Amino acid sequence: YFPGGPLIASESTAWGRSLSLGTSKAFGWGGNLKLSYDPSYRYSWSQTSTGTSSTSNPYDGTLTATYSQSLLRNFGRIANESRLIVARKTSQAADFNYQLAIINLVANTESMYWDMVYALRNLENKRLALALAEKQLKENRIRVEVGTLAPIEVTSAEASVAQREQEILVAEAQARNAKDALLNMVYADSHKASALEPADAPILVPSPLSAEAAEKMALERRVELKSAQLDLESRQILEQAAGNRLLPQLDAYASYNGNAASQIPSEGLSAVNKDLFGSKYPGYSLGLTFSMPIGNRAAKGSQIQARASRRSSELALRDLRQNISLEVRTAFRNMEAAQKSVKAAEKTRVFREKDLDAEQKKYENGMSTNFLVLSKQNDLDSARAAELQAQIGYAKTITALEKAAGSLLEARKLEVK
Repeated sequence: YFPGGPLIASESTAWGRSLSLGTSKAFGWGGNLKLSYDPSYRYSWSQTSTGTSSTSNPYDGTLTATYSQSLLRNFGRIANESRLIVARKTSQAADFNYQLAIINLVANTESMYWDMVYALRNLENKRLALALAEKQLKENRIRVEVGTLAPIEVTSAEASVAQREQEILVAEAQARNAKDALLNMVYADSHKASALEPADAPILVPSPLSAEAAEKMALERRVELKSAQLDLESRQILEQAAGNRLLPQLDAYASYNGNAASQIPSEGLSAVNKDLFGSKYPGYSLGLTFSMPIGNRAAKGSQIQARASRRSSELALRDLRQNISLEVRTAFRNMEAAQKSVKAAEKTRVFREKDLDAEQKKYENGMSTNFLVLSKQNDLDSARAAELQAQIGYAKTITALEKAAGSLLEARKLEVK
């Protein structure tokens, strides 16, 4: 109302709707794509005494697409996905560590199995020794009864029998302990077997591998080396990523901006979409952005730390390779020595059996003494024990060589999945 003028009445209404959709996609090589779609509806209406007016084109909208690419810092997959790559390698290393645990379990189980075999075979040897001592005691008693042997010789034979019986008690306890240990290793408490009997005996079978072939195989197959190699690769990646963060930032970008200018309100949003997706009113922009950090001491410190970590991993891998080569050569020499020891122990046992047999015949003909026969029995018992120890030792060296060469699971036809 203006003084002296006419009185004007007015009424107005305004309302609108808008929608905003957007998405972005980062690429491993350092690129980033952003898309946005923003249609809108804005309507206003007003009425005065002089007339009415309203928005003639209420629909509007924009469509934007922008792609940016890092050219220096954050360029490449290592710079952008280093943590993801390291996580994948860590997962692979965990699989190798699991395989290593299985290999150690198999090797330990075999070692305990051969310990049980030794304990049972040792018990058999002690029973054979007792049988020989009892036979000697029986013959001595007969000789004493006929008056061809002094009674003191019976006492010596009885002492030998008592000693053999004591050795059997010890061997029986060792056999039971070895069985229990293997049962605890193989079975869970709720599914433990009531008895366990050996199926395989120690056999002298030469290894088909040469020392050079075993060493080469170990350097190719040992899971410890594979795990250590993955650790080194991870540290190298982290070092490269740390070095990338020292570079200045240089980004290139390209942008498209589409606008709508529809003059057909009756078509509504479809007219806007025709403008936007038909590129009726396009706009383009290209550019570069550059930034240089001053000092950047944090990045430098991270790079130094990553370099030291990588160097430490390299040295650890080198030491591991040397230790594995030494382990293979040592295992191969132990296997060769054990193989020769088995043959030598077998010859010794055969000669001791012949020696005892000859001494017993001399004793039966009055050309030897009870003391010498008992001594020969002791020698035979020691020879049998030495042969058994050599056989079990050889079986263990075969397991150790296969484990050192990285072929234990393959030799046992086992596969870890």
